[in-house]
Amino acid sequence: QIPKDPTQRWLRELAALSQQLQQVHPNVLAKILKQRTVYQNEEIVVIDKPYGLPVHGGPGIKNCIADVLPILAKMLENMKAEPLHLCHRLDKETTGVMVLARSKEAAEKIRLLFKTRQVEKIYWAIVLGDPDPVEGVVEIPIVEKEVQSHQSHYKMTLAPNYRLCPEDGKVVKIRKNRNAERAVTRYRRLASASACSLLELQPITGVKHQIRVHLAYGLGCPILGDHKYSHWSKLAPQKLPELTLRRLKLEQSKARHLPLHLHAHRLCLPLGQPLDFVCKPPLFFQKTLRKLELDIPKD
Repeated sequence: QIPKDPTQRWLRELAALSQQLQQVHPNVLAKILKQRTVYQNEEIVVIDKPYGLPVHGGPGIKNCIADVLPILAKMLENMKAEPLHLCHRLDKETTGVMVLARSKEAAEKIRLLFKTRQVEKIYWAIVLGDPDPVEGVVEIPIVEKEVQSHQSHYKMTLAPNYRLCPEDGKVVKIRKNRNAERAVTRYRRLASASACSLLELQPITGVKHQIRVHLAYGLGCPILGDHKYSHWSKLAPQKLPELTLRRLKLEQSKARHLPLHLHAHRLCLPLGQPLDFVCKPPLFFQKTLRKLELDIPKD
């Protein structure tokens, strides 16, 4: 039964987004990834990662990219091809440019480029609110913490080196958290409308959930559809501004269906000559941009 109302239909599509790739046969998934190949040479294969597909397996996960790499290699090359290798990871809900290697040696070489921060990564995100200032650098360490609430869970959070002293407003240095990792994210606003903004992001470091945490807790602009980092102590759907709900033709009670709007837009890999890959945002992301009247810059 397909709903007649376009908004209901859109919601149904969004809710199905993360499920549909879990239901298909691994061969079908490999075929989908083959169709989403944006570049290949003798060393690498670059794919446009779809939404809702985890890179690694785990509890409750039927399909993941790692499991279909042997099938994908055979489809792209021949039956004797060795499995493709992962070089970096993207979160399950993140879409866009992902690099796979054809050999163990190539994978190690590319992993080292990521580790030594020689790979330029550019992301796009739709966020709630407007960052102040409109461009800058967030440099606040990140640490994993257990959230004490009626449903105990873990989240990444900020572990700042400084805090504001409430008595005199002075900035004081805090003792370093031993487990915190250095995290640096460049950002700039590309557009803003409907109580939301489109941001371009460049993570200089690669800490788990770095962009999501820096935007939500560092800038106070959580990513649209980031239900995990929109609250600290509870697991609950994101609360959206009235104007945003109106433009999306959405009721707050249906906000839980909104997917994470974070897209790996561009990646520059210095392999011999620099290779530059760009993936357009997925359709749901483009649709949201249109509904919110956020104009993508032409350059």
